Amino acid sequence: MYGFLIAVGVVLLLSIVWMVYRIQTLVSVVKGSDKKIASGSNKVNAFLFLVFLVAVGGLMFWYSIKEFDNYQLPIASEHGVVTDRLFWITMAVTGVIFIITHILLFIFPYKYQYREDRKASFYPENNKLEVIWTTVPALVLTVLVITGWMAWSDITAPAPENAHVVELMGYQFAWDIRYPGQDKVLGDNDYRLTSAINPMGIDFTDQKSVDDFPSPKVVIPKGEPVLFKIRARDVLHSVFAPHMRLKMDAVPGMPTRFWFVPNKTTAEMRAELNNPDFNYEIACTEICGRGHNAMRRVIEVVEPAEYQKWLTEQKTFLQMNPALAEGIEVEVKEVAEIQ
Repeated sequence: MYGFLIAVGVVLLLSIVWMVYRIQTLVSVVKGSDKKIASGSNKVNAFLFLVFLVAVGGLMFWYSIKEFDNYQLPIASEHGVVTDRLFWITMAVTGVIFIITHILLFIFPYKYQYREDRKASFYPENNKLEVIWTTVPALVLTVLVITGWMAWSDITAPAPENAHVVELMGYQFAWDIRYPGQDKVLGDNDYRLTSAINPMGIDFTDQKSVDDFPSPKVVIPKGEPVLFKIRARDVLHSVFAPHMRLKMDAVPGMPTRFWFVPNKTTAEMRAELNNPDFNYEIACTEICGRGHNAMRRVIEVVEPAEYQKWLTEQKTFLQMNPALAEGIEVEVKEVAEIQ
């Protein structure tokens, strides 16, 4: 370890000595004490700009193509098609401009390197160019922003009436999942009711809560709208399901939502990827503390008939833990027992 630190110190020292030498050279040029303005290093540096352009540009394209399947995951929701299309349109527009400007950025130092027989032109302004490179980007960005806003408005708008509701609550460091029961309506919650046996703070005095049930994983049907109701118990978290192209922050005190239609079951995606161990997942994409990496939940997409069968097999919170019924009015208890 000490050897490494010594080596770093030597490199830094040599760098400082070199910078001091270069500064002295530049000072002498400014004072006119050095008649030789451009040394051999001027041509070397200009040539290295071209080397860097070709080497790094080639590395960028090679790596992007090589790792394409790792960052372009298969789409498993209907709105994911729209999201990906917008992404690649934006990438094409900005990518082309990025490549052109950077090619010019590295070619110009080579082409216009200093020579004693050439004098630079003074070009103070051009109003026509100013209008063009202000107006064109503004129009392009306006189109991109509006199309993105339309897609965002669609998935955050009120979900269809037949949407299956799933509540996701993030906390350090896990996700809790709640489903509505036969009434298809989630009961109220109150953070003041949060306890060791009621971590989601569910208000069981609300009759709509008595048939709500938990699940260790998110189970949703293929081809039918699903509404995620999202909240956080402590700090900022974020629900991220990459194959669904779903990402929404979980904010304490400010519930959020996101609805989508899954279009591939887990079994179908396993067959497509030829991976029998594949699972959709939810991960947290906000660095919320030391246990951030543990915030993952499996999403299982099944056929509608299988989903309905799964629903009938689930037990409510009150069935799993009768202690939660303490303090509930007799009428509500009777409803819970019937449920």
